[in-house]
Formats: sequence, C-alpha cells, structure tokens
Amino acid sequence: MKEQLVEASVVTKKAFNTYRREVEAEEHQAIAEGTPLATTDKSHDESEMSVIITIMQPILRLMQLLCENHNRDLQNFLRNQNNKNNYNLVCETLQFLDCICGSTTGGLGLLGLYINEKNVGLINQTVESLTEYCQGPCHENQNCIATHECNGIDIIIALILNDINPLGKKRMDLVLELKNNASKLLLAIMESRHDSENAERILYNMRPKELVEVIKKAYMQGEIEVEDPPEGEDAEEEHSASPRNVGHNIYILAHQLARHNKELQAMLKPGGTYGEGDEALEFYAKHTAQIEIVRLDRTMEQIVFPVPNICEFLTTESKLRVYYTTERDEQGSKINDFFLRSEDLFNEMIWQKKLRGTQEATGSTNNVPSQPFLYWCSRNMSFWSSISFNLAVLMNLLVAFFYPLEGFREGTLEPHLSALLWLAMFVSLGIVIILPQPHGIRALIASTILRLIFSVGLEPTLLLLGGLIYVTSDLSDELCVFVHVFFYSLLLFDLVYREETLLNVIKSVTRNGRSIVLTAVLALILVYLFSIVGYIFFKDDFILAVDRIPNKTLEFGASMVGEFFSGSVCRNKNGENCSAEATPDAVVAVQPSSVVIEDKERTCDSLLMCIVTVLSHGLRSGGGVGDVLRKPSKEEPLFAARVIYDLLFFFMVIIIVLNLIFGVIIDTFADLRSEKQKKEEILKTTCFICGLERDKFDNKTVTFEEHIKVEHNMWHYLFFIVLVKVKDSTEYTGPESYVAEMIRDHNLDWFPRMRAMSLVSSDADGEQNEIRSLQEKLESTMKLVSNLSGQLSELKDQMTEQRKQKQRIGLLGHPQHLNVNPQQPA
Repeated sequence: MKEQLVEASVVTKKAFNTYRREVEAEEHQAIAEGTPLATTDKSHDESEMSVIITIMQPILRLMQLLCENHNRDLQNFLRNQNNKNNYNLVCETLQFLDCICGSTTGGLGLLGLYINEKNVGLINQTVESLTEYCQGPCHENQNCIATHECNGIDIIIALILNDINPLGKKRMDLVLELKNNASKLLLAIMESRHDSENAERILYNMRPKELVEVIKKAYMQGEIEVEDPPEGEDAEEEHSASPRNVGHNIYILAHQLARHNKELQAMLKPGGTYGEGDEALEFYAKHTAQIEIVRLDRTMEQIVFPVPNICEFLTTESKLRVYYTTERDEQGSKINDFFLRSEDLFNEMIWQKKLRGTQEATGSTNNVPSQPFLYWCSRNMSFWSSISFNLAVLMNLLVAFFYPLEGFREGTLEPHLSALLWLAMFVSLGIVIILPQPHGIRALIASTILRLIFSVGLEPTLLLLGGLIYVTSDLSDELCVFVHVFFYSLLLFDLVYREETLLNVIKSVTRNGRSIVLTAVLALILVYLFSIVGYIFFKDDFILAVDRIPNKTLEFGASMVGEFFSGSVCRNKNGENCSAEATPDAVVAVQPSSVVIEDKERTCDSLLMCIVTVLSHGLRSGGGVGDVLRKPSKEEPLFAARVIYDLLFFFMVIIIVLNLIFGVIIDTFADLRSEKQKKEEILKTTCFICGLERDKFDNKTVTFEEHIKVEHNMWHYLFFIVLVKVKDSTEYTGPESYVAEMIRDHNLDWFPRMRAMSLVSSDADGEQNEIRSLQEKLESTMKLVSNLSGQLSELKDQMTEQRKQKQRIGLLGHPQHLNVNPQQPA
C-alpha cells in the first residue's frame, strides 16, 4: 500500500508539472501574438485515487468509532494487541497521513499540490481518527504520535499554517474544516498533560508569528462572512468550521502553547491601541474562558474553552441576583447552590435568545420571530422595577394630598404656565432621545404626569398610572390597582423587597416564628389563668370607663358584637346593663350625636368578657391589668390578694413573657445584621468557587484579584456547564466528557474545593522540578542497570560456554584422567 501511495504521489507530481508546462507555453504564445490568454480547462485531470486507497476512509471511520466516547481499552488495543505479531495502528495511521499529504517528497510547503477535492475528505478523516485516538486522555497514544520518527507533527502544523492553494481558492470551506481538525488534533496531543514535552515538540518547528497571523486572517475572513450571512442561519453556531470558529480553535491552541513559550505569550496580548489584527486577539480573548477542575485521582487540570454565543444573553440582573443570594457552605464556597441555579440561568439564556429572534441553542433549525421590544424590556427589568416603584410613590402622594378626588377635576392653566409645562415636557423628551439618562427620564415622566393632570383630570391620570404600574411590574397580583385608589397604598410594600434592611426586619419576626408563637401561646395561657382568678375573686374590680356615642345606627351595628361578648350579662327592662354604674359627673348628650356620654360599666360579668378585658387592657398597659382595674382601698379584706394579683401579672406577663418575645425578635435582627456583614466580608475576601481566602494569595505569583477573575471565575464555570449542554456529545474532549458525566450524576467533586493550581505550583515548583530530574536520572540509571545486567548475563553465558569447551578439550587430550564406570550410562 505504501508503494502504491508513493506511486500515486509521483503521478500527481508529474501531472502538475505537465499542466504547468502547458500553461506556461500558452502564456508565452499569447504574449508573442499580443492576444489575451484564453480561458481553458485543465488539459489533464488529476488522477483518481485507487480503490485500495479510498477504502481507507471507511476503515479509518470505523477505527474512530471504536475509540468514540474515549474508550480507553480500544485506544490501547489499536496501539498494542499483546499478540506475537503486534501492529501499532496509531503509528500506521500517522504514516498514512504523512504519505497522503505528499510529505515523502520532503516538501511541506507544497501541500497544496497534493491536497485536492478528491483526497481532502480522506485527510480529514485521518486527522479525526488520530484525534479520537488521543482524547480521553490516552497518554500512550499521545506520546506515540508526538515521538514518531516520521514528520507527522510537522504535517499537522503545516496544515494549520499554510494556505493550501489552489484548493483554498475554490473550496475555502474544505480548507477551514481541515485547519479546524488539525488544531483539534494538536490540542488532543497536549490534552490533560502536566508536562511540557509534547508542547515543546509542537513548538520546535512552529513559528509563533505565523500562528498569530493565521488567527488574525481567520478573524478577518469571518468579518467578511458576517456582513452577508446566509439567510435563516446563525452562521457562527451552525457551521462549526466557520472562519471565526476555526480562528477561535487555533487561538485556544496558541493559548495552550503560550504557557511554554514566552514569545508566543507576548504576541497573543493585543496592544494598547487597536493595530492591524489586534481586534481579532481582543475578540478571541473576550470570548475565551478557562477553569480548573479536579479529576477522579484528585489531580487538578486547567481547561481553556470558547464561550458559547448563547452566554451573551445572560442578564446583569441575574448575575447580581445569583452572586448576592446564593447560600454558602461551611467552607465558604457557594457552588452547591450555584450549580442548582445553573439550569434556571441556562433556561433564561434560551428565552432571551428566543426574544432576540435568533436560533435556539438546542440545535433546532426553526427560527423564532424577533420581538425586539420584549427583548429590550426583559434586559432592563431593574429599570422598569424602579419606574414602577417611583410611580407608586407618586400616586400615593397624589391620593394623600387631593383625596377625595371629586373636588379636583381637569382645569385650565394660565396660558404662560401651560406653555411652560408643554415646553418642559418636550425639552425633557429631547434630552432623553439625545442622551438617555435616569434624571432625564424622571423629568420627562414628571412633566408628562403634570400635563395629564391638568388636561384630563386627577382620577383618570391615577387610573392610567395604575395600568402602567401593572404593565411594568413583575408582580402578577396587582389587579387591585383598578379596584380603588386606596389599594395603591399596598404597592408601597415593594420597598421591603427593594431594601435588604427592611427585608431583615420582616425576617427577624418570621425566622424564629415558632419560638415567638410558642411564647405567645404561653402568654395566652397566663392571661387565661389570670382571667379565671379575676372572675372568681375580683369581679367587682373590673369596672372600666367607656365613652358612648348616642348614635342609633352605631348602637345597632354594635349590638350584635355586644351580645356575643356580654353573654349572660344582666340587663334591665330597657335593655341596658343592670350592672352599669352611672357616675355623678357623667355628661349626657341630648341634642347632637357627636357629643360623648361618659359612663362606666362592668367588664367581668362573664368569663369570656373577663378574658377579653385582661387580654386587651392588660397587655397594652405598661403596668399590667392593674392599671385599668378599680383602685381598692387598704381597708378591704382582699387588698393584699389584689396587690399580689397585680404584681404577678406585671412580672410574669409584662416583664418576662413580652420581653421574651421582644428579645427573640431583637436577637434575630442582630443575627441577620451580623450575617449580612459577614456575607459582605466573605464576598470581598473569599473565592466564590474554591472558598480560599485572600490571605492565602499573599506573596504568591498570582494575586487574589487575578485568581477570582481568571482562574476561578464563577461565570466561566457557568459557561462551561452551558458548553457541555449545547455541544454535541460526540465532539466532547476528555475533560468535557468527564464533567458531563459528573453533571448528569449531580456530582460536584469536579469543582476545586480549597485548592488552586497556582498555589500548588508556586509552592512546589522547585520540588516538582527536582523530583522530575530525579525521576529522569532514575529511569536512565534503571536502563543502564538493565543493559549492564544483560551484558553481564551474556558475559556469564560466554564464560560458562568457554569453560565447558576447555573442559571438553582437556578431557579429550588426557584420557587417563577419565574415570569411567562401565556400569554407569555414558
């Protein structure tokens, strides 16, 4: 097969030389005749590949599928079958790529002469198979490809750096796909490795400047395509081999290589001003993220990946809500709650993308109609919430000052005031259009509301504002704004949700609600007991002053309630309380109904009324129920008992029970305040992901700010979760497959907890280098010992053989020394 490939490459080269000679002859003839060169087809088509070569494409596809899903056993089996005759199919595949690309002629710069529309599919399949051999990772196959004596690595590098013409002039999509696969193969060779050997092998024959130029060129090609995208498609996500996606993959490759090459690292940093191609590096840096994950063997690994386009639809309000409201665990990390919220955040991105009218991230080809107004509104929910609350405050001020509204109808202003109001409204409108700022919007709203009040009236204006609040508010139960203007006061409770301090005031009552309720139950039991004692011994002391209004309507309305509470109260023929004692200084109203009649009545003739009196007046009085009861004389026989009764109620109910309730509320509020302060301190001084504190990064190579922005950026972890959700599972890299499986199992062990690679590397760089050098020396020593052992064993065998030969010669030369026993066998 190799001989046939060599023969095919020779024939291709001859065909190209023949074509070039014919073209040159036509050009000379056209120049000599002074006529333009006629457009002609190729005189000789490129020779077709033989069936033996083309059959390799499905074979390589089969080998790729055998290793699909990072099947480690079959990856190793392709390299070593553990049989007597072992076939390293990984190396054979690499050699096949070497041959099909024409590298046997030694001309890496002539790749375009050997790669055409007929064999580019086979080359792509070969590169994809090699990639699948390595991912997982399979370090043995990675080393096998990187250390092979053929120039396979150089071919892969050349596929990325070269233009591959003339194929690129006719089918740029095929060239982009080839470059994309080649960059993935180089990343697969370096995947999940903690050494720099393979990266250094790749950098050995790679010129950093050319790699950066390829990235910039791909970005510029993507700009041309974005100006005129295919109708009904999202070119950036639908076609994985689009110029910008290919450039992004090559940028990630360069980012990984830059860790081992300072020159390339400096080239990837855009300049202070946008020079030629710097916008490409800025764009790719903005849309590239990195995280650190923990493998099953507890080793840490850094992952660099492209941020999915759908992540652009994550709103700032959602970020702030998640950042400030997620619950932290005992190590200061919030990843448990953060992971649970990631699904909701992903659904929000999909919804925002639907409103934008672009294609869904789930891969559906159906376009959703664009709704730009709803999209704009949904992206500014905090702004609408602020407007809604301000309108609610304004409406309540208008109701407070001008209710009842019947006396405030639409009227006419003086001409100069009306003109001034119209001018203020149009000026504020112009300011909002030219320079949209919050103050300009407030001025426009205020002038518009004033204009409406004086044009249509206050009541229609309030009704219109109520409808506007209902539209702009995110609350679903505000239909009450259309019932009565007094219901507008309920809208002011929105302040509780807008201010965390007020929310803590509410929580101070609700958090320990069970303790408060139980204490209140104890208070009710004590009130019930004191009511019984009062009903038995001090019934005559429960005489309270009351103020009556001689209004028949009120008396009739209150009679039903009175019947319920009075129960078995004694009444005379006129229906009055027979136990009521009129005081000499009572004032009786005879004419107007507003005159108050002062009177006194008994309030403990029934146990129920006694309980109500003790509960109502006893708890509300500073000194207890004794403050409202009759003041007894010291001459009375129950004077001492009455004193004890008042004191016990004061100490047990007022001092102990009520203060217990107040103490629980105050302590809870203090705890909430300290929790808020501690939470703010944690947000400032603790990593959201790993939980490490700021002081851990003192005197280290990486500062705390760099750590939370680059290494453990919480949003990068969300973007990686989204990437795993939107990416085809057959395209997963090894780390992506690992994380996807952990996400399916709701396992959070892949998050770094109290660990960071920068701390480990800074603390153990010298030690690791020393250990690595010792390991290398140990391996070389073991090889030397093994060689010496082999040589010694060979020398021992030779000496033994020579000794035997000498013994045989001595025995043959001196037969008298032979002591042969005829009875023994020879």
